[in-house]
Amino acid sequence: MTAGGWGWQEVRLQHGPLTLRPIRVSDGRAWRTAREQNAGWLARWEASRPPGDLHHAVSFRQMVRDLRRNAREGRGLPLALLVDGTFAGQVTVNNIVGGSARFASVGYWIDRRVAGHGYMPIAVALTVDYCWSVLGLHRVEVAIRPENVASLRVVEKLGFREYGYAPRYLHIDGDWRDHRLFALTTEEVPGGLLSRYLGG
Repeated sequence: MTAGGWGWQEVRLQHGPLTLRPIRVSDGRAWRTAREQNAGWLARWEASRPPGDLHHAVSFRQMVRDLRRNAREGRGLPLALLVDGTFAGQVTVNNIVGGSARFASVGYWIDRRVAGHGYMPIAVALTVDYCWSVLGLHRVEVAIRPENVASLRVVEKLGFREYGYAPRYLHIDGDWRDHRLFALTTEEVPGGLLSRYLGG
């Protein structure tokens, strides 16, 4: 089963002050504020358009529409990350594949003002558990630039297994960048990822 068949619009994942729910067009002002305030911090990890890409940059509204269309079609799950009710980042499930594969990839970013408080490992764990228990996925992957120490700490804390290295994997910050590849399957965490992370 994919996100489109499970009422993705009603997804609400919570733990303490952290909430994940579908991103909305109405998040625009808070999203833009967070991105502007974190521009220097996030620039090195931002996807960019490769040479020859003729598509125009999209507005926040169009980005959300595209993300939500992917969710309706069961190909993604775009979640806003809130801390104490305030917009503070995103966790997005991409490239959901069903059938005999049943896997997806997860990407994430967080406002620097709330980084370092353990929110992102919990957000990723909640998302992965949802992918396994509700979407019926078997494997979840994360690709991270080798220089992105903060993001690497997230997968290390959660016990993701490194399985490969992808040279020139994604166009980020103006060039094709290498990525380290990590994954987890349901068999590796039978009690759920959040429970294992919290020591349950």
